[in-house]
Amino acid sequence: MFKINDYVVYGTIGVCKITDITKGKYLGSLETEYYVLQPVFNNKMVIKTPVDNKKVIMRSILTKNDVLALIDTMPYIEAVPVDNDRERSEICKAALKTADSREWLKVIKILKKEEEEKKAVGKKLNRIDEEIMKEAKRQLFEEFAIALDILPEEVHKYIIKHTS
Repeated sequence: MFKINDYVVYGTIGVCKITDITKGKYLGSLETEYYVLQPVFNNKMVIKTPVDNKKVIMRSILTKNDVLALIDTMPYIEAVPVDNDRERSEICKAALKTADSREWLKVIKILKKEEEEKKAVGKKLNRIDEEIMKEAKRQLFEEFAIALDILPEEVHKYIIKHTS
């Protein structure tokens, strides 16, 4: 069980801070214990979810050491390209829903490679793939930012600096 002030990754919402753990009627059901979550980079939203919610993945964020280790392994993370646009999009969307940082990295690598191949022949990445890559980066960079105590927009430079 998480505690108040813990940071968690909550489904595809991203990094949230647990601001309260309370009991009450949840969606008209019997009294239940639930977390009150505040997305760290969206202060306009508050999420209430039962402590025993099995429908949405909720996990602790990576530690700084975990993030540094993952950055070190980035060059070795295999991202198998998928030629079929529809199949690639489905695979990448499914990977986003896992709430797994390593899977988000694979998505980014797959789509970056696709983007480079299209650019080489004067084309652009399709809109769906662009949106998926943007979402994968958002989720990954938000988690890394909290673990590294930097802003999400500083994460890319941080990664480049530490992989060079």
